[in-house]
Amino acid sequence: MIIDLDSSELTELPEYDLCIVGSGPAGATVAAELAESGSLRLCVLESGLLTTTRRGDELRNVDSEGIYIKEYSRERVLGGASTTWAGLAAPLDAIDFEERAWVEHSGWPITREELLPYWRAAAERYRFPGEESFGESGFRGLRAKGTVQPSWSAITEKVFLAPSEPQNFGREQRHLYEGGSVDAYLDATVIELISDPDTKRVSAARVKTRGGKTFELRARAFVIATGGLENARILLNSRDVCPRGLGNERDQVGRWLMNHPKNYRGILHLAEPAEDLPYYFGCMYRGFAGYGGLRFAEPVQRERELLNSYVRFEPLFPWSDSKGVEALVFLVKRSAFLMRRFKAKAKGEVVSLRDYSETGDDSDLQNARKSFGEWIGLCLAIPLDLPKVVRYLHHRLLSRAKPKITRVRLRNFMEMQPKANNRVLLGEEKDANGQPRPLVKHDCSELDRRSMIELHRTLAEELERTGFGRLESDLATADPWPITQDASHHLGTTRMGADPATSVVDTDLRLHGAENVYLAGGSVFPTSGCANPTFTIVALSIRLARHLRGVLDREEGS
Repeated sequence: MIIDLDSSELTELPEYDLCIVGSGPAGATVAAELAESGSLRLCVLESGLLTTTRRGDELRNVDSEGIYIKEYSRERVLGGASTTWAGLAAPLDAIDFEERAWVEHSGWPITREELLPYWRAAAERYRFPGEESFGESGFRGLRAKGTVQPSWSAITEKVFLAPSEPQNFGREQRHLYEGGSVDAYLDATVIELISDPDTKRVSAARVKTRGGKTFELRARAFVIATGGLENARILLNSRDVCPRGLGNERDQVGRWLMNHPKNYRGILHLAEPAEDLPYYFGCMYRGFAGYGGLRFAEPVQRERELLNSYVRFEPLFPWSDSKGVEALVFLVKRSAFLMRRFKAKAKGEVVSLRDYSETGDDSDLQNARKSFGEWIGLCLAIPLDLPKVVRYLHHRLLSRAKPKITRVRLRNFMEMQPKANNRVLLGEEKDANGQPRPLVKHDCSELDRRSMIELHRTLAEELERTGFGRLESDLATADPWPITQDASHHLGTTRMGADPATSVVDTDLRLHGAENVYLAGGSVFPTSGCANPTFTIVALSIRLARHLRGVLDREEGS
């Protein structure tokens, strides 16, 4: 059942086999996988309600130094950040799992091959693209449909795909809670975990509601799945056994924070006007929207000691960056009726990108929370920019003539190396519950910047060699560094590893300092690669759930 804890008449909570803190992709996946057994008593604690609230927004606030953390990168609502994301997904690459001599503390303690069946399960059960969708029989096969097929030497391609309707784990897994398989407590913000110093086990989670009620929820085991920033804060706030925080005896909790800094920089001037390059420029195809990004081939990364960053091409149209066009696209995407009509008309066809806002990496306008006045402003933006809107609609809906593209901008996505000083700390400011707000400190390193600069330089050489065009880029001399936009991918703060001196959880995602606490989400990533992380987060959560089923069953039988 779904229970608003503050408005309920409960004075104490029942004990559970497993308590999952957080209802986003990681927490919802663990709950869904374990609910199938029917033998475990499960609950989910969600800090927010069914819809966003002012209090929930206040609780998500952090203080930033370096790369600014966007407000909407974390949501206090059933479903978490999946209620705002665009659904973009790709598996991590082989090199992301390797120990790279030039990247300190790189290497995963599990192999890519171990994750393959869990990525497959994520595709089958949670609407992520399967292997065939990424391959030659799927999106990669569109490469041959373009008017130009460039050849690469040091560069290789990586496909990114998003379902035409992104997954919302609050809505799609709500049946778990309404059907009684899992109890979901809303307005249940975990303040701290309470430990038994003699057993090295956590006995309860202390919870606070908007009205100031406090509860202690007891369980045999706990999964913390509240995102890369909040996972670390909950551990740092839990100081009854270790003054530095639960599991933080080696001062590792909150360190090694990574992101995927992104932004525009660089213009490609095409040698010949292009009518259509759906694979590179982006399109919708067979139920997914996607594009082919460009990164260094892995032997080149090893040879030049670079990170696994990538760029994507976004064609510039006469209406590009029109707020009116973007507002129109956003409103259409929010309309279930219009989207069904559009998808039905385009079923089976390749629908090429006609504006960057149609697919892929959504902008602040599309993702940011909107007041009533801002919704009115969106609607007004369309008539205020009517000439560009009309031109866009003509080419999107009416004209068979394809617009001639002469210029393409680069959207850059960086891998960050794990650095100990990129971290989450407890700040001096207090949140609405009187708890220390997170202080997030992270910025790009010299290796991060050099890798992207080298990618621009090499891409320029290859574009000229193939006669594709000329890349205009000032990235090597740009000051300040321009690629600093938060991707909302907060990774690494409770990293996985075999050695407690340099990690927070083991290969089963169990906290080194507590026998019955597990971490789920991007915070366990040892390195970030360049792929959007949710696909891998869900795969790891399926893996964790299967491990927990065995652990809890054994404990029950002993």
